Amino acid sequence: MSVAATPARALTVVQLIPALRAGGAERSVLEAGQALVQAGHRSVVISAGGRMTAQLEAEGSEHITLDIGRKSLGTLARLGRLRRILRELGPDVVHVRSRLPAWMGWWALKGMSPKPHFVTTVHGLNSPGRYSAIMLRGERVVVVSQTVRDYLISHYRNLDTARIRIIPRGIDPAAFPYGHRPDEAWQKAFFAQYPNLAGAPLLTLPGRGTRLKGHRDAIELVAELKQRGIETRLLLLGVIEPGREAYISELGDLIKARGIASQVVMTQPREDVRDIYAMSALILQLSNKPEAFGRTVVEALSLCRPVLGYAHGGVGELLAELYPAGRVPPGDRERLVERAAELLRVAPPISPLHRYRLIDMQHAALALYEEVAG
Repeated sequence: MSVAATPARALTVVQLIPALRAGGAERSVLEAGQALVQAGHRSVVISAGGRMTAQLEAEGSEHITLDIGRKSLGTLARLGRLRRILRELGPDVVHVRSRLPAWMGWWALKGMSPKPHFVTTVHGLNSPGRYSAIMLRGERVVVVSQTVRDYLISHYRNLDTARIRIIPRGIDPAAFPYGHRPDEAWQKAFFAQYPNLAGAPLLTLPGRGTRLKGHRDAIELVAELKQRGIETRLLLLGVIEPGREAYISELGDLIKARGIASQVVMTQPREDVRDIYAMSALILQLSNKPEAFGRTVVEALSLCRPVLGYAHGGVGELLAELYPAGRVPPGDRERLVERAAELLRVAPPISPLHRYRLIDMQHAALALYEEVAG
C-alpha cells in the first residue's frame, strides 16, 4: 500500500521517541516515516534504538541513536547534543510522541532560528499534570481516538481544541485479510508446539506482561466457562517478558488453583499474530483501565474474528462502532462469562472494515505535516 506523491516541496521531519523496541507509538513512528519517504520527504528518528530500527532504516528513514527517554538526570546531559543534531538537520517539523522526549525537544528548540514547527501525539491517557502538559504545547496536538480527545479536554480546561487533530491508528488490510485462515503447515507446527491448545475453541488475549491487560480476568473466564460445561483453551500471547517473572509466577499459581493448567498457555511475543488471531474463536481485550486505542480490536475484526472486551476507553469506542456484540461493562465478570458463552455459540456476522486503515492514517499524517509547514 503506497502513499507516494510528488510533494510541493520536500520536508524534513524529525520524530522523537524513547526507543524503538516495541509498542503502538513505536509502530506509528515507523508508519509515519514510511509515508514521508514514499512521498519524497526526509524522515529522521532520534531514539535509543531497538529491534525496530532495522525496519525503520530499510524503509528509508534515518536513525540517530540518542537516549532521550530514560528518566534519569543523565538524560538532561544529552540536551546539548540533541540541540546540535537538530540545528544540523534543520527540520521543518519536530514531532514528539512521549513526554520526556517532548521536554527534551522543547528545550532543544529554544532560541533556534528558524524554529521548526512543534507537533505532539498523545498516544496514551497520561496522568494529568505539569509533566504531561508538555504534550499540549504542539502547534497541532494529535490524538489517536475520541477517547483521548475527551480525556484531554476534561483535564486541561485551557486547551485550545482547534489545535487537536484525531488521527486513529490504522492497520494494513493486506496484512490482516478478511477471512484469512492459516495454512495446514502452520497449524500443524503451532499445535505441535502447544498441544494443550488443541481440541477446543481458542481464546487469545494479546498483551504484555502487566496487570493492566487483564490476564487474571481471562484466566477466571476460562475457569468459569469450564464450570458451566464449556471447554475452551486460553493463549496469553506476549505475556512472558524479561523482568516480569514474578507476575508470570503469580499467574501460573492462579491457573493451577483454578484447575485449568492443561487449558492455558503463556508465551513470549510472537510474529505470527495474524495466524493466531485467525485460529482463535475469540480475541479478548480485558484491560482493567481505559486505554487510548485498541489496535488488536481492529486487527481481529479485519480478519473477521469476533472480539470480546470491556467497554471503556479506546477499546469500548471501537467496539461500539464496529462490533457492539462484543461489549461488556468493565469488570463485570459474570456478564463477561455470559457474553463469551453467547459468542462461542453464535457470533454475529462481521463486515469488512472500511475505516482504520493504515493508508488513511498515513495520508492524515502527511497532510498534517504539510499543513503546519505551510
